Amino acid sequence: MKIGKLLIAAIALSLFGLIIGAVTCGGVFNWVYKLEPTNVWKPMDGPPGLAYHVVGLLLNMILVAVYALLRKGIPGKSRLVKGLVYGLCVWAVGMLPGMFATYYFMTVATEVVVYWTILGLVEYPIMGLIIAAIYGE
Repeated sequence: MKIGKLLIAAIALSLFGLIIGAVTCGGVFNWVYKLEPTNVWKPMDGPPGLAYHVVGLLLNMILVAVYALLRKGIPGKSRLVKGLVYGLCVWAVGMLPGMFATYYFMTVATEVVVYWTILGLVEYPIMGLIIAAIYGE
């Protein structure tokens, strides 16, 4: 496993997540967090703190490491197609079950669950592309 490329890819994913989160959840689509019930959200006086970003980086390192382990078995003729497929697979097996459980067991507005699901459908394939572009073959 290429540790340097893994770390660079994880940092790139973290920066991507920071930008996407600020633009979408913190900006354009922040209205979804004002839908009832609003008492499910922790008060936010500003952006998430350092601990959030450190844990996010660690989780992104795991995401890249899993790609590195599986990349030879991921369908696709080019590494970018493999990255796209990987991102879609992560969304399908990671995000969809979580969103179903959130909808079914938690008191969160349905619009929030739909928003997160669609955002993930856009975000995870792009993350897969970033991983494949940086980590390579």
